[in-house]
Amino acid sequence: MMKRTHKALVTTLLAISVGAGSLAAQAQPAPGAPAAGSQERSPEKMRERMEKRQAELRAKLNLNANQDTAWKAYVARIRPADMPQRPDRAEMEKLSVPERMEKRLAFMKQAEQRLTDRLAATRDFYAVLSPEQQKIFNEEFKFRGGMRHHGGHR
Repeated sequence: MMKRTHKALVTTLLAISVGAGSLAAQAQPAPGAPAAGSQERSPEKMRERMEKRQAELRAKLNLNANQDTAWKAYVARIRPADMPQRPDRAEMEKLSVPERMEKRLAFMKQAEQRLTDRLAATRDFYAVLSPEQQKIFNEEFKFRGGMRHHGGHR
């Protein structure tokens, strides 16, 4: 059973990495052209949006003093460190297919660890909320379809 699950996971990761590589190659902007949405995805803009959203959520939750301490710990734990830089395209092209796949897998493992850490922080904070506050928190992070990092983007 475990071998089948592992084999299925490896096969899925392989398919994703091959597909993502071909899509990335097709989606490359013309040399010298700015990447689409590059300003919206800048780390500064993303940080500003995250801080604004956190302030709005904090206000909606109406936290008491003990919860506010838990909130500060939560925000500190979920604050993203600098995202790992994706490998340089030219460097990746020099690698063999297995080497590229190893790099992609390592990147995915780092992403999984970041998500695991965020989950633990969220569980700890969620546990100090009242049922009414949990409803608000759930609504703010409601699944709206598609991949969303912070759920509440509209």
